[in-house]
Amino acid sequence: MNQAIRIRESWGDRLLLTFVYAALGFITIAVAYPIIYIISSSFSSSAAVMGGKVWFLPVDPTLYGYAAVFKYHQIWTGYLNSIIYTGAGSTLSVALTIMMAYPISRKTFAGRNIFVWLLLFAMLFSGGLIPYYLVVRNLHLLGTVWAMILPGALSIYSVIVAKSFFQSSIPNDLYEAAQIDGCSDAGFLVKVVLALSKPVIAVLFLWSAVGNWNSYFNALIFLNDAGMYPLQLVLREILVNNNVDTNSMTLSAEQLKHFEDMRTLLKYSIIVISSIPVLILYPFIQKYFVQGVMVGAIKE
Repeated sequence: MNQAIRIRESWGDRLLLTFVYAALGFITIAVAYPIIYIISSSFSSSAAVMGGKVWFLPVDPTLYGYAAVFKYHQIWTGYLNSIIYTGAGSTLSVALTIMMAYPISRKTFAGRNIFVWLLLFAMLFSGGLIPYYLVVRNLHLLGTVWAMILPGALSIYSVIVAKSFFQSSIPNDLYEAAQIDGCSDAGFLVKVVLALSKPVIAVLFLWSAVGNWNSYFNALIFLNDAGMYPLQLVLREILVNNNVDTNSMTLSAEQLKHFEDMRTLLKYSIIVISSIPVLILYPFIQKYFVQGVMVGAIKE
């Protein structure tokens, strides 16, 4: 019976491996513990949270925080707004990124180097906040949904990643074969390139979706109507400014007795609620994520 040959590791290799495992364990704890703490605090009583008694598991379990979330109408308005901004913004971002990245990935595209240098220049240098605001204002986008979608629709870094992916994954022979069969450039992009680019499309969509979902600064400077605020701006008002709009809550007489508890726990519960969409989205495209990032990061 053949036995597997085991290579004996040196003391140096064992020491390095021990250090790697220790570092990974420390990073895992540093990332996981804040999440566990927030979740445990959201299910604990306000007295336990304010008294510093919550470390790992919930203390004096209660659902007052989540009751406050479900009663706070402004949160769900912001939730809906964020879903709209994220869905529309991410879809538009991926479409614009592909339309920009594919032409400059083809060596036959005239002036491709000029466009690449212009993109790199725009990525390294920007006009600043005031010109950014003036452009949005002069386009009459202030106070509209488009102010949350159009200004950040195109990411130059994403264009470069997609360009590298197309160059390394879509061979010229495939393009020439499609031309011989009478396929147009647009047809080749839609029927062939997109079908072979699921990994990078998933990565681009995830990057854009997470960025749009967590964005609040554009809403802070471009929106004046509280009914258009995204969830992150509502979250900022509660966490940073400690501003809870009681007029936006419908509470029963029993819940009014525990209003202060609900107000304290609301901060933790809304963090948990706001993280759910990204946690749900990631597992569905995780299998494409590593492949898309690694292939898009390699330049031919």
